Amino acid sequence: MQTIFGPINSRRFGSSLGIDLSPALKQCNFDCLYCELAPTATVDAQTNTVTVEKIINDLKEHLSNKIDVITITANGEPTLYPHLSLLIDEIDKIKNDTQTLILTNSATLVDDEVFNTLLKLDQVKLSLDAISDDVFKKIDRPHANIKVDEVVKRVQEFSKVYKGKLFIEILFVHSLNDTKEEIAKLNEALLDIDAFRVDLGTIDRPPAYPVMGISYKELHEASLMFDSSVPIHIASRVHAEPNNSKYSEEDIINTLDKRPLTMDDINLLFDEQSKIRLENLIKSEKIVKKAVGNLEFMLPGTNVKRKRKK
Repeated sequence: MQTIFGPINSRRFGSSLGIDLSPALKQCNFDCLYCELAPTATVDAQTNTVTVEKIINDLKEHLSNKIDVITITANGEPTLYPHLSLLIDEIDKIKNDTQTLILTNSATLVDDEVFNTLLKLDQVKLSLDAISDDVFKKIDRPHANIKVDEVVKRVQEFSKVYKGKLFIEILFVHSLNDTKEEIAKLNEALLDIDAFRVDLGTIDRPPAYPVMGISYKELHEASLMFDSSVPIHIASRVHAEPNNSKYSEEDIINTLDKRPLTMDDINLLFDEQSKIRLENLIKSEKIVKKAVGNLEFMLPGTNVKRKRKK
């Protein structure tokens, strides 16, 4: 069984070397509609496990100084792995300057042992697709007794004590969690989460069930519904047809004040003359570039100064 995959050049996280904690089969406490893996009954524990010794031996064969992050994931939910705390300790002994990252659906944060284990990682990405109980159950199809209100509370608590980089990921499914009502609830929850970045995405691989994603335009419109203090990033480029709209200098400043954008976003949204206006604003330092992890955002210079004073 191959526990290591990659490296993969991730736009969001850099050069990533993956660890699959469930290489033999899918073992997950969710059966998400959008999952690229086949539908499978949910579980609350791993029954087929790989030893920490094998994972570390495999990792040693592939790890190099060209790797930015060691990404802990699984065919399913990685926090169900029973030896996760020990594994992280062993990775820390050999990783040198490489960062450790886990991709988790957040549900097991209600377990104190998992909560404290994740505090040891350099980076944590938590999924949070819905706040309403009915929407949560429709999209994520969780194992019995997982309650979304308890999960949200623990995500908020985790964000207050975690010292590393915390990423939140929201994956939108057409006509389920992309409504104004659900986005408003997500926004309210995020206002009490200290996240380094919030990534908005949608379905970009063949899903387990017959559901659809939303367009880039709809993702951009959704991003504007969140409070400007929430560090939103549109992570998906699915169905990203250029909009090529005209933006005056005032429009550009107002738009970037509400929602900082990457050059990928700008190339999709702005027409050529608007891009020239943007370049002039950058030269005059009315618009500045700010690096957030591996991404570079454009935002008003006054916005940066205002935040520095806080």
